[in-house]
Amino acid sequence: MRIGILSYHFPPEPAFIPGSLAEELATRGHEVRVLTGFPDYPGGQVYPGWRQRWRYESRSDRLRVRRVPRYPVGDGSTGARMASYLSFAGSAAVVARRFLAGVDALYVFQLPATSFAAATVLRLLGRVPTVLHVQDVWPEDDPGGDGRWGARLAAAMSRTFRAADRVAVVAPSMRDLVVAAGADPARVSVVLNWTDERIFHPARPSAEARRLVRREGRCVVMHAGTIGARQGLETAVRAAAALDRTMDLVLVGSGADERRVRGLAAELRAENVRFLERRSPVDMPDLYAAADYQLVMLRDVPELRGTVPGKLQAALSCAAPVVASAGGDTADLVERARAGLSCPPEDWASLADRFWLAATIPPPARTDMGRRGREAYLREMSLPAGVDRIERLLYDAAGVRATA
Repeated sequence: MRIGILSYHFPPEPAFIPGSLAEELATRGHEVRVLTGFPDYPGGQVYPGWRQRWRYESRSDRLRVRRVPRYPVGDGSTGARMASYLSFAGSAAVVARRFLAGVDALYVFQLPATSFAAATVLRLLGRVPTVLHVQDVWPEDDPGGDGRWGARLAAAMSRTFRAADRVAVVAPSMRDLVVAAGADPARVSVVLNWTDERIFHPARPSAEARRLVRREGRCVVMHAGTIGARQGLETAVRAAAALDRTMDLVLVGSGADERRVRGLAAELRAENVRFLERRSPVDMPDLYAAADYQLVMLRDVPELRGTVPGKLQAALSCAAPVVASAGGDTADLVERARAGLSCPPEDWASLADRFWLAATIPPPARTDMGRRGREAYLREMSLPAGVDRIERLLYDAAGVRATA
């Protein structure tokens, strides 16, 4: 097939879903054309060594990547983000008709950031068979404050849901959200995300990782990633503070809520809560292996119940047992795989109980949790399994239009 891919992010940004999908589809013999922007995530500025320009295209065997200018996100303010989303939509519209002409099917990596571009490109291309891979149904934290931008993003997403031939969602509960937003239920399938398997795999901890992570032989629960509003890490700090002689909580990363979380740890005098600066993804399996459990946190917000954060797939792929303070699909996946422990979100007393239980579980049982989690990952969430499902949806979409 000739397959087009529309994605706001693409490598060298940490966008392994569209990146690895494009590479794998090309390896399987498809001709793949990617329309994306110039890399600026997560720093908000175009990467050093890159310069935005109109005529930029890279090629390899069966894979072409066309990049178009967009307004950099900069400080991440609402205005800057909306300018970036809209400028990408305008730039994509300029080149889409020619660059994507003749594709048999179009795959859209659907984030809020892609919504305006997706709606515009689908309108320009007309009857091209389309598969949306929906990562997030609602705009992040209602950008705009008064709801104006949130409503415009939601409307753009709904238009693409209605226009798509197939819709893939990353968690079972998200299916209900996209159907409520306009998708045809018969066209919606669950395709769980995979992780970057070149990086995240079982490892043995180095002496340096042990030195950074472990202290006094206590059980270590690690949270690696964003310290932001969606995670609600204050709950984890309160839970750990209640068990100061039983376990350590190690937070690796940074984010908008880092100062508040650090302040709470200081206020509670939680000496068993430690912070490590953000690390490169390639360092993380080593740090995972030095800890006893990986912590997955999501706040108790309706739209997050249909979300599976990427750190869960990364932990399972590394055979790391998990403590999940989350509702909905995240907790269900952990419990179904018997890969760790779970409790309701934003309940520090329940999480403290899970931390205590995690510390009492003997190491061989923890190893078994990790093994079961990796088996579940390979069976349900791996790159080959995910690409198989996306490829089938692309064939189905093209077949539907071919016989319409």
